Amino acid sequence: MTTKPTPRVRVPAKVAAGEMIEIKTLISHEMESGQRKDSKGETIPRKIINKFTASFNGKPVFVADWNPAISANPYQSFFFKAAESGEFTFAWKDDDGSEYTAKSKLTVG
Repeated sequence: MTTKPTPRVRVPAKVAAGEMIEIKTLISHEMESGQRKDSKGETIPRKIINKFTASFNGKPVFVADWNPAISANPYQSFFFKAAESGEFTFAWKDDDGSEYTAKSKLTVG
C-alpha cells in the first residue's frame, strides 16, 4: 500500500439534548484485494478493513462488519440521539490486525 490510512469524521461540536444527529466517517484506505502483483511479480498481501466500530463514552453505539467487496476509501454514516456530552471513539480494523482510530468530542447543551 502506498498511502497511510487516514480516518476522517464529521460530528457536530454542539447539539441540543435529545437531538438526532448524523455522524459521517470516511477512511482513506486502498483496500488491497490480495490478488494483484507488484512490479517483481509477487502477490501484494491482502489488506482490507473488515470492521468499523463507533463508541460513545466507552459504550458501542454502532458496529459494522464489512466484507471484501467494500470499496476503497469506505464511507460510513449513522444517526445518534444525543443525550449527554462526551467523546466518540471510532475504530477501523484491518485484516492484518492493524487498527486505525479517531476521536471527536460532542457537547450537549
